[in-house]
Amino acid sequence: MRDEEILSGSLLEESWLTLEQLAAACTAEPAWLQRHIDEGLIPQAESVAGVWCFSSITLLRARRMRQLERDFDAVPELAALVADLLEELDELRESAAGGRPE
Repeated sequence: MRDEEILSGSLLEESWLTLEQLAAACTAEPAWLQRHIDEGLIPQAESVAGVWCFSSITLLRARRMRQLERDFDAVPELAALVADLLEELDELRESAAGGRPE
């Protein structure tokens, strides 16, 4: 898959992605994702019976980090910090909107 292709769709909150599915959705190699998990940069990852499972929140974080690393040549730790800040902004906007989507 090329970086220029746009993926669209919707994830159900109760749906889980595998490591390979999440990597594909981020246009990244599974090894990239595994490194970030091992370094603690993607904290929302869960291992169930030895199989990694990821939520839609993790997908958003991983995509943001991948884009920051690719577009700005950011080191993984900086991309994770920016992703933390963006997640915090999302939460503040949601609480300011009274919990309703904008």
